[in-house]
Amino acid sequence: MTSVVNLFFRVAKGAAFGLLFFIVASCGSEPKLWKISGETMGTQYHISATPPETFDREEGQKTIDALLAAFSQITSTYIPDSEVNRLSAFPLDEARAISQTLSDILLISMEVSWVTGGAFDVTVSPLVELWGFGAEGREQTVPAASAVEAALAEVGFQHLQLDFTEPKITLAKPVTVDLSGVAKGYGVDMVAQWLERQGIQDYLVEIGGEIRAAGKSPRGDDWRVGIEKPAGLKGGVEKAIRVSGVGLATSGDYRNYFERDGKRYSHTINPKTGYPISHTTASVTVIAETSAYADALATGFLVLGAEKSLALAETHGIAVYLIEKSDEGFRSSYSSAFAPYLE
Repeated sequence: MTSVVNLFFRVAKGAAFGLLFFIVASCGSEPKLWKISGETMGTQYHISATPPETFDREEGQKTIDALLAAFSQITSTYIPDSEVNRLSAFPLDEARAISQTLSDILLISMEVSWVTGGAFDVTVSPLVELWGFGAEGREQTVPAASAVEAALAEVGFQHLQLDFTEPKITLAKPVTVDLSGVAKGYGVDMVAQWLERQGIQDYLVEIGGEIRAAGKSPRGDDWRVGIEKPAGLKGGVEKAIRVSGVGLATSGDYRNYFERDGKRYSHTINPKTGYPISHTTASVTVIAETSAYADALATGFLVLGAEKSLALAETHGIAVYLIEKSDEGFRSSYSSAFAPYLE
């Protein structure tokens, strides 16, 4: 006999999407589960794992908190002297050394940018700020076309030139780098790798909605995750999936937006056009080898929309699940690579 012993969390990334994670265990035989949570990167992290008996759980959380604090010092745009913020002060056309961590994140970002044809772009922040969705807290209003054009001129991942032999970067043009579309996923992977070095094989790590799962849940099978229904469907689970040995992330536009003159403007900005997305795709969930790739791909696919995303996913064998708005409500579709994860 089995029972649901805990609804571990319900999360929303920047008020953009949700994943529901359930721990299910056999009655009277629940393993010695280690569950911790904390704050990082402007959101919360949750970890559920089954460590060896010799593992020091209190010291474990202290180490994880320290790892995440150091990671934020590299990636956070909210820390004035963070490494990513210091990039904008680099001289142009001159190779400068950066940390291996920042180099790795930027390499992942560049790869996803090329795969999605620029739909994912870590230099998009001038446009995000212009539309009032950024950290500066500007008024959310429809900017003039000339202002959009001016901001577009400051965007372009191709202006970041990475050295593939050592952690160095050259700026071909002044740009502002914002890693919010990939950093949480990378942070999840970093924590997961640390857990594995401690001999922990069964775990689920979540930061702000990005997830990486490995091994078995307390029930003895794969971890169960529910894709949240978009707003308007009264919450709850849209689709349940089972995962292990992968990372996953969901992006959506159904919570963070503003309306002017009866028109809705999403917080998701297309880096190619400079304007918020206007298609019917409400939510995109991606499963990938790592949470960082899933995080970046989910953002890029949300910009592209369901039709283009499905075509691209089939070409590259990417597991993606999409929810679209329709006259009848919402409809879902998924790529061939996603089918094995469905319950």
